[in-house]
Amino acid sequence: MTDLVSELLSAPLDDLLAEARRLRAGPLVTYSPKVFVPLTTLCRDVCGYCTFARPPRRGERAFMTEDEVLAVARAGAAAGCTEALFTLGDKPELRYRSAREELAALGCATTLDYLARCARLVLDETGLLPHLNPGVMTRDEISMLRPVSASMGIMLETVSERLSRRGGPHWASPDKVPARRLETIRLAGELAVPFTSGILIGIGETREERIDALLALKRLGAELGHVGEVIVQNFRAKPGTRMAGHPDATMEEHLWSVAVARILLGPCWHVQAPPNLAYDDFPLLLDAGIDDWGGVSPVTIDHVNPEAPWPAIDRLREATASRGLELVPRLPLYPEYVADLERWVDPALQPAVRRASDALGLAREDRWAPGEPVAVPFLVRRDAPPLELAGEELGEAELVRLFSARGSERERVFAAADRLRREVCGDEVSYVVTRNIQYTNVCYFKCGFCAFSKGKLAENLRGPAYLVPMEEIVRRAQEAWARGATEVCLQGGIHPAFTGDYYAEVVAAIKAAVPEIHVHAFSALEVWQGAATLGVSLDDYLARLRDLGLGSLPGTAAEILDDEVRALICPDKVCTDQWLEVHDAAHRVGLRSNVTMMMGHVERPVHWARHLLRAREQQQHSGGFTEFVPLPFVPMEAPMFLKGRARRGPTFGEVLLVHAVARLALHPLITNVQVSWVKLGPDGVRQALAAGVNDLGGTLMNESISRAAGSEWGQELPPEQMEALIRSAGRVPRQRTTTYGVPPQEQVRRSFGAEPLAEPLNPPVRESGLKAPPRLVRPGLVGARAR
Repeated sequence: MTDLVSELLSAPLDDLLAEARRLRAGPLVTYSPKVFVPLTTLCRDVCGYCTFARPPRRGERAFMTEDEVLAVARAGAAAGCTEALFTLGDKPELRYRSAREELAALGCATTLDYLARCARLVLDETGLLPHLNPGVMTRDEISMLRPVSASMGIMLETVSERLSRRGGPHWASPDKVPARRLETIRLAGELAVPFTSGILIGIGETREERIDALLALKRLGAELGHVGEVIVQNFRAKPGTRMAGHPDATMEEHLWSVAVARILLGPCWHVQAPPNLAYDDFPLLLDAGIDDWGGVSPVTIDHVNPEAPWPAIDRLREATASRGLELVPRLPLYPEYVADLERWVDPALQPAVRRASDALGLAREDRWAPGEPVAVPFLVRRDAPPLELAGEELGEAELVRLFSARGSERERVFAAADRLRREVCGDEVSYVVTRNIQYTNVCYFKCGFCAFSKGKLAENLRGPAYLVPMEEIVRRAQEAWARGATEVCLQGGIHPAFTGDYYAEVVAAIKAAVPEIHVHAFSALEVWQGAATLGVSLDDYLARLRDLGLGSLPGTAAEILDDEVRALICPDKVCTDQWLEVHDAAHRVGLRSNVTMMMGHVERPVHWARHLLRAREQQQHSGGFTEFVPLPFVPMEAPMFLKGRARRGPTFGEVLLVHAVARLALHPLITNVQVSWVKLGPDGVRQALAAGVNDLGGTLMNESISRAAGSEWGQELPPEQMEALIRSAGRVPRQRTTTYGVPPQEQVRRSFGAEPLAEPLNPPVRESGLKAPPRLVRPGLVGARAR
């Protein structure tokens, strides 16, 4: 390290800047949309450069009131902020009687007690995530604040003890003693608190002392893993302070210090420099290797540096783009901590963090959610240059990289997918006239995302439990055929009394009544359960269903084909290998199927990548998948979202990326990519059609599962509306069969101007007389397992 320090001290600035830029990881530069809450400006310290801290003034309160705090927080929430930055002086009650008296009137013993109350209030009332900067703290104080803070911070500033001597910038400031601040940082790490720290340059320290401070932070962060970012802040002299005549840190010194921080810390650390303190020169900080701009507020000033206004977000974005980088919002804790919430965030805050985050662990770009009838956040650029990809198959790392694209790079991904779609599929957009039949909403499996399943153990009942009689299933199939359908799609919950014979009877009854209709039925879980209850192999059971008239399998129950995720969202369901084995068996006996992916809950882009790779491997082996169908998680009524265990569905950008990247990753093995109009609505569909999609799925006639989860879109999109939607996107509609053939012209004719549906019959399940067996089969087990 001594040699490296010598090199840093002697190297030309341009060389340091170039190396720092090389070490910066990835093209994303973050900022935290925040509000600044100066809870109190009283402080027991008297730093020589500070205008934030000031003594009590007659007639003024020592602390913001709870109403004042909430007003600021609500304004921030309305403006799209995700962070409430609480800044305050160190323990003013130890210096000022007025602080002690006001705290006593508030029912608080200390400033930190009141801070905890206000942070909890902001969290509960607005959902903003508190980031606390209360100064030096003890272990007990950090423990008290952890349940109300997503992260905390304290600027180390320097490790030079001489700066605390008489006349120095930290003279008469007991909380600026380096050892005390380092101890606070260490304690935060031991208590697993995501933490921010940094250095202040230009207050009289030497370059060697800056390096010493950076190395001290690096040692603590490397040991405990909690130092999420290191700020390199430049001194600006302020009138009215002891250091008003001290020269500002020069831009050259600032750039040198930022570059050295990046080089010492390496690519895995976040290095921040505040843009407002560089004034119009702030874009130069990007040249020194920063990957974060810190907190920037559209609502409040920088109360620590009130003379330095924040740059507008658009200006910050333009400056970032000028260096070939993309500006993205983050939370007050970085993505690596969001990815491991159980360790880094108190259970009381985890739901709020999940609601505010996207799949990368960054702040959500928008307030859009699947199923909500709101305007789409952005339109896909039709003139973006396509991203050029190498001819080799995309692997996991390449897919994760594509899923992380933002801004102009994301537009290029969309363009690449759209170009490939045009080459493979032309401008036709296909759809199938179908009817969904969900024959029961009773299920003995307890998937955390399912708001459709009902039963005495279900935790989120929405409507009564029902079982559709066989004659009603047949009637619906007949009605669908009369309305021009070529397909019925059957799925439902798994009633405890169902066996494999039930599914066989359903297929036989439909085909006896409507021989020409295609029966697209039964998820992998239903097939697995049916075979298991009869004690037969998957191949034998699927061959039986095929011989009775089953035409193909839907790709549902796939969710995410990664058992790390399945253990969280559907632990008693079929595992990844079992799902693939069901479809492999279906393909072996001559049945086609599709593959779906539900995204936007607890998974991350690496899981999307693994899902696509498993689907691609299966298609290479068996060739039976007809299309890939992304299904955005509809959160509103989903049990795991209501319990705070899932995100608020995918962002709109993530939805489009999944469709686009799937087009690129699955080519040329799966040529059809479908969008769910039930999840995205008409405006969302139009944008998906510009991002690699060539199919709109089915007209549905009846759709209950997404509706039960909270989707507000209709239950049917008849051919007239389907084709108008496709044409509005500048594309050519085409009706298809389930397996992408040409439907009979008579059925096409019938599908237009069809009569309204009769009221469906969904009698209570108790009228069925079904009795559950004493034991229920469950995947992954030999034989049966007792309930």
